[in-house]
Amino acid sequence: MILRKPLALLFFFALILPCAHRNLPAQINATSQVFGYTDFSAESKIEDEFLAVPDAKLAGQELKTLTAEPHMAATSEDHKTAEYVAEKFRAAGLDTTIVPYRVLMNWPKVVRVQAYDAAGHLLMTGPTPEHLAGDPAGDNRRVIMPFNGSSASGDVTGEVVYANYGRVQDFDELESKHIDLHGKIVICRYGANFRGVKVYLAEQRGAVGVLIYSDPQDDGYFKGDPWPIGPWRPATGVQRGSVQYLFKYPGDPETPGVASTLDLPDSARVSPDGNQPHIVSIPMSYHDAAPILEALKGPGAPQGWQGALPFRYHLGPGGVTVHLVSDQDYQRRIIWDVIGTITGSQDPDAWVVVGNHRDAWVYGAVDPNSGTAAMLEAVHGAGALLRQGWRPKRTIVFCSWDAEEEGLIGSTEWVEQNAQALEHAVAYFNVDVGVSGPDFTASAVPSLKTFLRQLTQSVPSPAGGTVYEQWKVSHPPEDEHRGSNAPPETGDVHVGDLGSGSDYTPFLQHIGVPSTDIGSEGPYGVYHSAFDDFAWFKHNADPNFLYLQQMARVLGLEAVRMADADVLPYDYVAYAQEISSYIDDARKKAKDKGLTSLDFAPAEAAAGRLMAAAQQAHRLQENPPSDSNGLNAALRQTEADFITPAGLPGRPWYRHAIYAPGEYTGYAAVVIPGVNEAIDAHDASRADEQLAVLTQAIDSAARTLQSAP
Repeated sequence: MILRKPLALLFFFALILPCAHRNLPAQINATSQVFGYTDFSAESKIEDEFLAVPDAKLAGQELKTLTAEPHMAATSEDHKTAEYVAEKFRAAGLDTTIVPYRVLMNWPKVVRVQAYDAAGHLLMTGPTPEHLAGDPAGDNRRVIMPFNGSSASGDVTGEVVYANYGRVQDFDELESKHIDLHGKIVICRYGANFRGVKVYLAEQRGAVGVLIYSDPQDDGYFKGDPWPIGPWRPATGVQRGSVQYLFKYPGDPETPGVASTLDLPDSARVSPDGNQPHIVSIPMSYHDAAPILEALKGPGAPQGWQGALPFRYHLGPGGVTVHLVSDQDYQRRIIWDVIGTITGSQDPDAWVVVGNHRDAWVYGAVDPNSGTAAMLEAVHGAGALLRQGWRPKRTIVFCSWDAEEEGLIGSTEWVEQNAQALEHAVAYFNVDVGVSGPDFTASAVPSLKTFLRQLTQSVPSPAGGTVYEQWKVSHPPEDEHRGSNAPPETGDVHVGDLGSGSDYTPFLQHIGVPSTDIGSEGPYGVYHSAFDDFAWFKHNADPNFLYLQQMARVLGLEAVRMADADVLPYDYVAYAQEISSYIDDARKKAKDKGLTSLDFAPAEAAAGRLMAAAQQAHRLQENPPSDSNGLNAALRQTEADFITPAGLPGRPWYRHAIYAPGEYTGYAAVVIPGVNEAIDAHDASRADEQLAVLTQAIDSAARTLQSAP
């Protein structure tokens, strides 16, 4: 919630005064034990100095500059934002470079939708331009027409079938009603899974095209007042987005596992078919979808499929034929990552990496540049510490990624290029959608969940108290879905699991760097549209930019505390507990599906060994030896032990044995994915193989922890 203006101003001025650290929460100045530190008193003073620096007003100015123009990846405007971020990094004292990559991307030449009724009369033609009298941002001639990254080109005509959210169960429901999708155009609404999964499933079922629209039930007038009155999606708002099959692999589609540097020879590239759709897909507004859905015949929509448009939904086919034209210009284009480094004083090879992507489908005030502004203010704070003589023990690397929207491209290429150096990276801290409202949220590997909970107790909230206290109010623990054997968390806040959809993916799931992802949420209906602009942000998300300041403090404090820690503050006891719960849930699911021959005992025993080793390591972390280098090396290696050489069946780029994006979710995490996806496929032989792989990974992690000196 936003403070009333007088209180907000009082809070702001208190923080920017030279003695601002005296007004921060008592926890910040406490010398009580903080996990990872033998004596926190000196670090407490450093953190106080850091927390006093990030500035709400400066964050607002930075956001306004970043969102002044549409800046889709690889455009000249995108390059201008790279130069701007690099200038800010250098001004703070960071060793800064702009790193280019040449990657395959599509821009639209022609995107057209024409719908006809059964008598051949034109129902609609589009896409309708995004336009609002109250916000002229959509009228800018540089706003790219609505299109999907990675869409195929094509000119197709077919009858329409409505597929609800385009989930597996939705397509199965259509099949149960004997609705054949071969040669059809599927129309489905955004939500419930990644848009690329919708296209993937439609392609598998024989469709020749997909229309994806935003139903007002999900982010429009059904939720509340649409923009420009309220925060929700207006009638012509379109959610652009990539439909790359990133659940197979992200990054440049021609170079999986290899960095697409400027000098990479063409002979090193492969066909992009591995993660690209072969059918046309076009995003659309509910203004354009309504005439199609209203004229559709066939059976009535099942319970739960009815959206908020003012008529009865039907499944089709019948009543509507659609003609789709998608002419996409695929070229290898240059993108620009910005990398700023503060070299560590004691262990320079141990990197703490902080990242946010910079590119946007249009203006990107919330997604992603609220995160960029927060990162710039975190850099501002780090720069102030540098000027005072501070130097972190470990190296901190701040990264501004490009082309995330097209498929996590900038971060993936950089990780693939620097994979060997990143073997020593101790954490990756991500922020993407930094602020869309006041409710703090976080996801992380289990070993960093305690770290996040403790750290947020040191950061003030604009709503009063600490971020941690407000987090507990906005996300009570009863909201958390946990496995039956998971540790109880009564009275504590929920930290989610990492799936995909942002730049932590290559760090965690390809090379095994412990990762977190943070944000601050609120009503947000203009995602990936022309209306995600500075005016919307200031009116709806954060009028005084105080939550940008909060996010800068949390993100920067993650980096400072991790970089300075005596002992890496990983909680492997929590990790072992979660793994045990995942195995137990998978065993129960296998039984429910009739796969009674699967033997979970070896994996359960390995999880027990991991727990014993984690408890031993935890005692060492609380009372570390005078030389903690060996202990830290073992703690860092443990996460890497969850990386499997062969990767997941059918998608070997994903190599983490515990977490991956689901093949049929795309965003949401699937835990122990090799095992669970085999069970879901009723493939007992594959499930047996993946249980063996899982057991081996857990045992490897347990041995590493046991070896800690």
